[in-house]
Amino acid sequence: MSKTLLSLSERFSLEGRVVVVTGASSGLGVAYAHALAEAGASVVLGARRPDKLEDTARAVRDRGGEVLAVPTDVSDIAACEGLISAAMARFGRVDALVNNAGTGGQYHAVDVDPPEHFRSVVDINLNGSYWMIQACSRVMQPGSSIVNISSVMALTTARMPAAAYSASKAAILGLTRDLAAQLGPKGIRVNAILPGVFPSEATAHYSENYTRKIIDARIPIGRIGDPSDIAATVVFLVGDASNYITGVSLPVDGGVLVN
Repeated sequence: MSKTLLSLSERFSLEGRVVVVTGASSGLGVAYAHALAEAGASVVLGARRPDKLEDTARAVRDRGGEVLAVPTDVSDIAACEGLISAAMARFGRVDALVNNAGTGGQYHAVDVDPPEHFRSVVDINLNGSYWMIQACSRVMQPGSSIVNISSVMALTTARMPAAAYSASKAAILGLTRDLAAQLGPKGIRVNAILPGVFPSEATAHYSENYTRKIIDARIPIGRIGDPSDIAATVVFLVGDASNYITGVSLPVDGGVLVN
C-alpha cells in the first residue's frame, strides 16, 4: 500500500494539531506559543505564574489562535497529568509537547550551595520534563512529537557556577535518546534543542558591552539569537517536515559549540 506524500507546504503546516507548551509564561516559551499558533496549531499552555500565563494566552488569541491556559508546576506529577487531562477534555487529542519549563541559578560548588536549590533545579528541568512526557505519551497517537529544551550548557560551560543547571540540561540529552528508542515503536518522535544565547529574563540584565564580549568570544554568526530563530526550529521538529528525525540533539546557537 503506497503512502500518500505530503506537499512541502503541508509538511510545515500544523493545522489541526494540538501542541502543549510548558514554561509558557515568559521568554522563549512565549515565542514558541506564538509561532506554533501562527503555523496553525491549537496550543495548550502551562506555567507556574497564572497572570503571565494569561498574558501569553491573550496574545495567542489576538493572533487568531485557539488556546487553553492551565497553571502548572511541572515538578508536581499530578499537575502534569492535570494539564494533559485538560487538553484532552478541550481538544480530544495531544499531538506534540514542547518541554520548555525550566529554572537555573548560580552557586559555586565550594561555597554554600543550598541542597534545596540543586534539588529544585533538577526537579523542574529534568524530572518535570519526564513527568510531562509520561503524561503525554499515554494519550499521543502515532505521528506525535516531543521536543525537549536542553541548552548548550549541556555540552560546554559559560564559566559560570551553574552546576545544577548544566547537569540537568545534560541529563535531558540522555533522556531524549532513551525515550526516542522507547517511544519510536509507538510512532512518537523525541528530539532535543540546545539553545545558545537568546533574550530572556536571565539575560535581561546583560549590558550592551557584556553582550558584545559574549558575541565576539563565543558566537561565530556574530549576534545573539532572536526568539523567532529557535521558534521556527520548534515548529519544524513538531511537524511532518521532520517526520524521519528522532533521538537528535540539535544546537540552535549561532555556532557557540564550534568553539
